[in-house]
Amino acid sequence: MKKLRVLVFLTAIIFLLSCDKGFFTTPVASILKNPRDYEGKMVKVRGVVTEKVNILVMKGFKIKDKTGEIFVITDRILPGEGTEATVQGYVKEGFSIGNDQFIVIMEESPK
Repeated sequence: MKKLRVLVFLTAIIFLLSCDKGFFTTPVASILKNPRDYEGKMVKVRGVVTEKVNILVMKGFKIKDKTGEIFVITDRILPGEGTEATVQGYVKEGFSIGNDQFIVIMEESPK
């Protein structure tokens, strides 16, 4: 019986670690509310793409989860608006003017 419990526990851990569908994601509102806690740290967010931007020097998109919306800078092909996406990258301050901050996620490039 003890071996069965250990086997079930290990199977559950392996399953959770291999999932890429929203487990262990960071709520966007947490990043925007406390950007200093996340600055330079790797985060993973999941949500719906609401806008795309592609200009000569930069491309990116906004992603919205149930808690908020954040801009993602990427060098990958942009996802379509309305599609669900999972993004992993580093939190950075895009710019700051007075009390207003523009916080972004710099998407990690695939290896």
